[in-house]
Amino acid sequence: MRFLTSFFLLFFLLRVSVNAQNPTSTEPYFPGNWGEWEMLSPAAAGLDPVKLQEAIDFAISMESENPRNMEINHYGTFGREPFGDGIGPFKSRGEMTGIIVKNGYIVAEWGEPFRVDMTHSVTKSFLSSTVGLAWDAGLIKDVQDPVASYMGPVLVIDDIYNRDKGAEVGEAHFLELFQSEHNAAITWEHLLQQTSDWEGTLFGKPDWADRPSGERNEWITRERHAPGSVWEYNDVRVNLLALAALNVWRQPLPQVLKEHLMDKIGASPTWRWHGYENSWVLIDGEQMQSVSGGGHWGGGMFISARDQARFGLLTLREGRWKDEQILSKEWISLSKSPTQARPNYGYMNYFLNPEQEAMPSAPESAFWHLGAGNNMVYIDPENDLVIVARWIQGAGMNGLIERVIGAIEE
Repeated sequence: MRFLTSFFLLFFLLRVSVNAQNPTSTEPYFPGNWGEWEMLSPAAAGLDPVKLQEAIDFAISMESENPRNMEINHYGTFGREPFGDGIGPFKSRGEMTGIIVKNGYIVAEWGEPFRVDMTHSVTKSFLSSTVGLAWDAGLIKDVQDPVASYMGPVLVIDDIYNRDKGAEVGEAHFLELFQSEHNAAITWEHLLQQTSDWEGTLFGKPDWADRPSGERNEWITRERHAPGSVWEYNDVRVNLLALAALNVWRQPLPQVLKEHLMDKIGASPTWRWHGYENSWVLIDGEQMQSVSGGGHWGGGMFISARDQARFGLLTLREGRWKDEQILSKEWISLSKSPTQARPNYGYMNYFLNPEQEAMPSAPESAFWHLGAGNNMVYIDPENDLVIVARWIQGAGMNGLIERVIGAIEE
């Protein structure tokens, strides 16, 4: 199978090298609508074809060893946590897939670049983008504002129709998620940076049950950290941000993302953003699903590598696409600003490279959107480079970057 993959890659590189022309315009190149993306030969884009092929072969050799069936994989990993049952959809993945974009042009791709797969926590970068769109539109005035001041009481449909009305007379049936003194102090930025330490349960998942650590008898009773002081990767709180953003937009976040971002960058009509079976809420008399920020319990963004690459190119170009500023430069700058409690993390899910510690082969200015699997959308402004690598072992990410950068001819 890998022999055939390498053969077709060589055919692709030879075909592109025959057909592609050197770009003559000094304007940054942006692809057309989905399916329309000009390809350049590696040589035309300033890369050594042999070294680039070595990078691709290396990536293929580093395919994840986890099961391709994502539901089975879940119950061997996150499903072993307390309250770890899947409540969103899962989709089996395809083979190790990648795309290399140089100066806006595709110079190589392999695997199944048009296949729609789960992308796990890369979803967080799409979620934070919906918050950025709200901030740009003035729906969120300041990321330092407490989220509580933007939240109305939330009616969860499952609670409305499935509760025991007689036994629960007089009890509250709204979710009011920021009432406690601790939660009331949480800002948008705390949620975006994963430093809120929000306490509570959302859609049947207690915050403490996500990646619990320390002594079991302290999981529920431990003292809370002041918001902003400690970084903790926690998908319950990510889903809280999604619900808060839904509350601000008052329309489903997939619709927001499609209208204000994905359609504008020419993304395909194939991507989908899912929530949970019990995350349906009632807003303005309409049933809406609050989507998840990843695939921790199923759901999240299901998307192709081609569409991931378009999003990566948007963030490389600082939120600009052709003649339109889709996300403001200010928002992209905020997203890439180090979190005080975790300097290699910006707004979710922008991973940063201070002192080249996380990715020694990448420039310090590089960043990447990352999800389990691993799903990586690597952004390199210094080299005008985007690399999408799907289902690659963590140990292979830096090696792929090292080889692709090493293929760039001076």
